[in-house]
Amino acid sequence: MAGYGAMGVTNLLSHSTARQSSGESRGKIALELETPLGLHEGTVSIREWWKWTLSRIGGSNMRKWYSLIDKVYARDNLHLAFKRVKANNGAPGIDGETVKDFATCLEENLTMIHEELKTNTYQPSPVRRVEIEKEDGSKRPLGIPTVKDRVVQQAVRQIIEPIFEPDFHPSSYGYRPNRSCQQAVAKAEQFLRRYGLTHVVDMDLSKCFDTLNHERIIEGVNRKISDGRILKLIRRFLEAGVMKDGAVQETEIGSPQGGVISPLLANIYLDEFDQKMKALGIRIVRYADDILVFASSPRQAKKYQMIATQILEEDLKLTVNRDKTHITSLSKGVSYLGFVIYPKYISIHPKRIKRFKDAVRRLTPRNHGKNMEQQIAELNRFLRGWIQYFRLANCKGFLSEAMGWIRRRLRMKKMREWKSWRGLHKALRRRGHHGDFKKISMRCWRNSASPLLSLALPNIWFEKLGLLDLTKYDVGIVSQFYELR
Repeated sequence: MAGYGAMGVTNLLSHSTARQSSGESRGKIALELETPLGLHEGTVSIREWWKWTLSRIGGSNMRKWYSLIDKVYARDNLHLAFKRVKANNGAPGIDGETVKDFATCLEENLTMIHEELKTNTYQPSPVRRVEIEKEDGSKRPLGIPTVKDRVVQQAVRQIIEPIFEPDFHPSSYGYRPNRSCQQAVAKAEQFLRRYGLTHVVDMDLSKCFDTLNHERIIEGVNRKISDGRILKLIRRFLEAGVMKDGAVQETEIGSPQGGVISPLLANIYLDEFDQKMKALGIRIVRYADDILVFASSPRQAKKYQMIATQILEEDLKLTVNRDKTHITSLSKGVSYLGFVIYPKYISIHPKRIKRFKDAVRRLTPRNHGKNMEQQIAELNRFLRGWIQYFRLANCKGFLSEAMGWIRRRLRMKKMREWKSWRGLHKALRRRGHHGDFKKISMRCWRNSASPLLSLALPNIWFEKLGLLDLTKYDVGIVSQFYELR
C-alpha cells in the first residue's frame, strides 16, 4: 500500500496557510450552504468535508444510515471525486482512457455517471491486472480500474468513510485520513519501551486482500449502512472481474489492490479483528495487513498468537502464514514498516537501505545524455520523499555515509564526461589549483575517491547545483509522531 496509489479523502486538499486562521468560521458557514466553501477551488479540508457530509446524511450519532445513494451521485460529490482521482493520476484501466482524456469531456462524463447511478444502470468494468515484483521475488497482483470507475469508487468513499472512520480501532493506521506509517511505528515504539510490552507477535497474512470474503465485506458495510443501492454498488465493484491477457476472469473473492475504495473495505473487514483483540485487552498495531501483537512475556506472546490466529482464520476466513509469522522481542529488534525498533534507538531496516542504494544507482548511471543539473533534479525528488519517510529513525551516521557515496557517484559521472585526465586537470586549474597533477584514469571507480576529484568537484559545487543534503535534516524524531491523549 507503498500499496494503493489512491487514498480517498486521506489527502483531500487542505486549507492553504493563508486561510487556516479563518478555517473555523469558514467551516461554520460551509454547513449552512449547499456545498462546503472551497470545494470548487480545491481548498476544502477533510474536517470540513466530513462535517458537511454528515450533516447531509443525518449526523454522526445515528446507528444506521439510509438513503445515501443520492448523496453519492450528487454533482458536487462527483466533482470532488474527480479532483481526487486527478490528483492521484494513476494508470489507465482496460479502456486505455487516461485521467487527462477523461477531463477533456469532464461535464459529459460526470453527467453520464450521475444518470447511471441515479437510474441504477451503472456497471463497473473489469479491472486491468498488473503484477509488481515483491522483495522476495514473488508477484503482487494489482487491479487498475478505469478512470470512470475510480471516480465512482471515490464518490462512494467520500460519503461512507465519515460513517465508519470514527469507530475504527485507535491503533489502526493503514490508509486512514491524517494517519501515517510513522505514527504506527511511533505507537509500536511506545508499547515496547514505555509500557513494557517487550515481546511481539509479527503476524503475516497470506494474500490478505486477494482472499477477503465478499459476503463478510458486505456484512461489515451493512452494520452501519442499510441503503441497498450502496450495498449492491459495492458488490458490483467486488465482482467486476479482472482482465488478464485479454480474457476476463471472475472475482468471487478478494478486493483488488489498486481500487480507490479497496483500502476502506479492507479496514472495515479487518476492524472486526481489531475490536475483538481490544475487547480481550490485547494491544495491537495494524497498518493494513501488517499486524503486531504486543505481550509482556514469551509465554503470553504465544497465547496471543493463538488467539489472533483463531480470529483471523476462523472468523475472518483469512490465512495466517505460519512460516513467516514469528515471535520476537525488543532486545532482538522489532521490524515494522521499514524500521527496526531497539531498546534505545530506531534504525532503518537493512532491506530498505539496499533498496535505497539500488534506487540511487538507477538514478546516477555513468553513461546517459542528461546533464548534471537534470540528474540532480531527478535524484532530489527521490531523496526528498525518502528522507521524509525515514527521518523518524536514528540514522545520522548512515546519512553522512550515503551523501559521501552519492557525491562520489556523481563525480564518477563527471569523470566519464571528461573522458581523460586532461578534463580533470582543466577543472583543477579553473578552481585555482596549480602544479603537476597525477594522470589518473577517468574510467576507474576507485579513482572517483581521489583527492583530486574532491578538489575539482568539492562539496560546495554540488550544493550550488542544488543537490539535496540529507545530513541537514533532523532525524531520530519519533516523539514528533506520538499522538496526543
